[in-house]
Amino acid sequence: MTKAKWYFDFISPFAYLQLARFPKLPPDLDITPVPVLFSALLKHWGQLGPAEIPPKRRFVYRFFQWNADQLGLPFAMPPRHPYNPLPPLRLCLAAGGQLSHVRAVFDVIYGKGVQPDAPEGIEAIAAALGISDPEAAMAEGVVKDTLRANSEAAIADGVFGVPSFVVGGEVFWGGDATQMMLNYLDNPALFETAEMKRISDMPMGLVRAK
Repeated sequence: MTKAKWYFDFISPFAYLQLARFPKLPPDLDITPVPVLFSALLKHWGQLGPAEIPPKRRFVYRFFQWNADQLGLPFAMPPRHPYNPLPPLRLCLAAGGQLSHVRAVFDVIYGKGVQPDAPEGIEAIAAALGISDPEAAMAEGVVKDTLRANSEAAIADGVFGVPSFVVGGEVFWGGDATQMMLNYLDNPALFETAEMKRISDMPMGLVRAK
């Protein structure tokens, strides 16, 4: 079995779309889902989220729907996005954080289009996970600590966006990189060619003032 960490945040529909492709991944790929707080990654690396750039926001929302249509996947954006992802992240971890829990949460948010940070959304997610007291579950210290530790682990692994696979110390960001990851699994020396090494360590030609 090849071990892979899948870093994700429920705030990203790209993660929902990539998760739908998991059944087509190699059966010997042992995937551990790792919920993280995307905003913590953005803060660490000093970047904006896609929804914080108005024309990019319009494009990606259309792109989400187009991708879902291509996959024949039920898809409905919640009424407000971006939203506070802490409730679904914490509830997922409180339930155990397994892939089955991740799918259940995503189904509520993007399969049904329920607002996940509203009272009705929190109740719907809790019900899908079999949690009777969502407020107590979200307040558990171990849940908060795990989410914080997951986000720190993602940064330590060099993860800058979600969703991202980390396999063999290499980061594969987004659904578009799924095939690249599969090629790497077939050929672990993928990044060992002279040109791959050269471009991996190229000096910065121009640095923009921040």
